Amino acid sequence: MPDVTDENFTAEVIGAELPVLVEFTADWCPPCRQMGPVLRALAAEEGERLKVVQLNVDQNPETTNAYKVLSMPTFMVFRDGEPVKAMVGARSKRRLLEELADVI
Repeated sequence: MPDVTDENFTAEVIGAELPVLVEFTADWCPPCRQMGPVLRALAAEEGERLKVVQLNVDQNPETTNAYKVLSMPTFMVFRDGEPVKAMVGARSKRRLLEELADVI
């Protein structure tokens, strides 16, 4: 699962053809680490319909502040360059898929 940064966020997320699920994450966040296998599985299953990436909030403060991310993990779905959905907190793959159903 690719990492995005302040430097490549526009190219990788805003300019993406597919909807993009961004996990705003941090190394010190246990629920974020718990989401790793869930997101990898989601990326493998939905890769034709959804791009899944991670952004480390500690290393990328510009993007984190631009989208007013305060809690980790925060998930944002971007479609056509715009954030269309935001969710906070760890969740199961089934629940994540249910919540993404209206945006992918």
